[in-house]
Amino acid sequence: MESFLHYTLFGNPLEEWLIALLFFVGSVVLAKVLYAIFGRIFKTLAARTTSRLDDVLIDSLEEPIVFAIVIIGIWKGYDHLDFGDATQLWMQRIFRILIAINITWLIVRLIDAVITEYLMPKAEKREGSLEHILPVIRQTIKVIVWTLGIVLALNNVGYDVGALLAGVGIGGLALAMAAKDFVANIFGGITVFVDKPFKVGDRIQIAGLDGFVTEVGIRSTRIRTLQGRIITIPNFKFTDTPVENVSVEPARRVKVTLGLTYNTSAERLREAQKLMRDVVLDHPSTEDEPQIWFEEFGAFSLNVSMFYFIAKEGDLTSVPNDINLALLDRFNAAGLEFAFPTQTLYHQSIDKA
Repeated sequence: MESFLHYTLFGNPLEEWLIALLFFVGSVVLAKVLYAIFGRIFKTLAARTTSRLDDVLIDSLEEPIVFAIVIIGIWKGYDHLDFGDATQLWMQRIFRILIAINITWLIVRLIDAVITEYLMPKAEKREGSLEHILPVIRQTIKVIVWTLGIVLALNNVGYDVGALLAGVGIGGLALAMAAKDFVANIFGGITVFVDKPFKVGDRIQIAGLDGFVTEVGIRSTRIRTLQGRIITIPNFKFTDTPVENVSVEPARRVKVTLGLTYNTSAERLREAQKLMRDVVLDHPSTEDEPQIWFEEFGAFSLNVSMFYFIAKEGDLTSVPNDINLALLDRFNAAGLEFAFPTQTLYHQSIDKA
């Protein structure tokens, strides 16, 4: 048995391989036990308190601590093996990078939890742009922390980060040129969050598109068109394209033009105008006095036009439908005839000599 344990595998006795394996398995088992303790005991205790701080801390520390135990177990197990100085140097660098990444991950989770659990609920209770800009701030902080963590990790293992960044300057310039649209979208998203030209649920019109906003993101905004299709619009479009927010208008103006036959008298035209006014004022979803006038002598009709206003809460399809049907009923009952294209032909006979 002793000779078997001294059997050499890849330059290390089998006994050392078994010790390394025990460290690795032991760290995984310990990590699973701690994960269960965090999940069942600590979270239960934290749920009994009135403060959310302990819940946030436990949720944030849980997985990074478990990962740290696995890293330490693998490192302790590897410490019993010998693969030469060059391999040893590379493994030390790898473990240092893993530790730096784990610490960075922990910091990011803490910051993310604080913003999500504390700042966002408070921002939602207040009217303003903070509610919309917090997701951008959240993502920006996470990117900055991860960038600093990676730079410190590389610097910690001996890499000259400054020389590395200088060496990729031309490549960085090319990357910046390629990413200019992405950056433009980010700034466009910030503009939307700060200026608030619209919000989720508003109906907007932009670049020939008409629909309801379903989602406002950092890079793009999604709207559902009146046909039911989802369209994604890059946010930079909102910085150089006029946006019409239909939802914030106090009332929607609608024009109606009715053509009456040429045998309609002036008195009957006044009667038609009164009927049009009564129909609009009788509808519960209209507001203000309608504007009605005898617009023109058309090619085959006397045209009477009207502007009326649909209230903000009124439906833009059912209200015109109701008013048009009521106009048709009232005009037919009053004997007012609608004109249609007609043509009169005069035939002159030619006498034969």
